[in-house]
Amino acid sequence: MIVRTTEEITGTDRDVDGGSWRSKRIILAGDGVGFSFHETTIQEGAVCDFHYQHHIEAVWVVEGEGTLTNRETGEQHRLSAGTMYLLDGHERHTVTCERQLRMFCVFNPPVTGQEVHDETGAYPPPAPAA
Repeated sequence: MIVRTTEEITGTDRDVDGGSWRSKRIILAGDGVGFSFHETTIQEGAVCDFHYQHHIEAVWVVEGEGTLTNRETGEQHRLSAGTMYLLDGHERHTVTCERQLRMFCVFNPPVTGQEVHDETGAYPPPAPAA
């Protein structure tokens, strides 16, 4: 059994500051459960481009308001508490934050916590299992 609080993660290497966003990585690949689980906040006024080429991400919005734009189709969706979106097609997307967003995110395969977004907004592919 794993029990963690965001309080104990704050200020550790599991607390990743991306400038206009912050991700508290509650569960990571090293925990060995097949997914990672994060609390992510995006600052009001931020416009963030992401593209998870090697991961499926599910996002549950619990606070704030914004817009999700599929950069491949131009389709836009309102984001607010109670909205879920699933990036099951590795879509290039932009999150525009109007009021600070707080979201819970699940990644499969799990992230290690050491990934850095590249110039396209993507994480590198996961390392092969040993």
